[in-house]
Amino acid sequence: MPELSQETERGRGAAPFGLAEVTGPSMVPTLHHGDQLLVRYGGVVRPGDVVVLRHPFQQDLLVVKRAVERRDGGWWVLGDNPYAGGDSTDYGVVPEELILGKALLRFRPAGAGQRSPLALVRWALSAVRPLLPDRSASRRLRAR
Repeated sequence: MPELSQETERGRGAAPFGLAEVTGPSMVPTLHHGDQLLVRYGGVVRPGDVVVLRHPFQQDLLVVKRAVERRDGGWWVLGDNPYAGGDSTDYGVVPEELILGKALLRFRPAGAGQRSPLALVRWALSAVRPLLPDRSASRRLRAR
């Protein structure tokens, strides 16, 4: 499951925005290991949003998942990679107070092998992307 750096927590009290680094494969293809996220703390979470939350059983661990639907007691969250696990199918509904914020923007760092001008141009065109809500997430939930 994507774990986030603790830098996310340090800046949370001072500003409504922060940065987080993704580790792990559970949000592939939307997010990859090493991606940086711009996170907006608080605010309204809607189905399909990519959210940063505390793991329900290890609250010192921060994870990123997609909020699929509101249920009694909180949010049902899923990773975009159905084979990675580590989401509500393992730990159930996530209480609202464990949802820290939602990711607005993904920044993908340049790879070590991207030295040619063409590779750098391709990277520059795809490095920064907004994280738009995936409204099809509830359809995936029903299909499981």
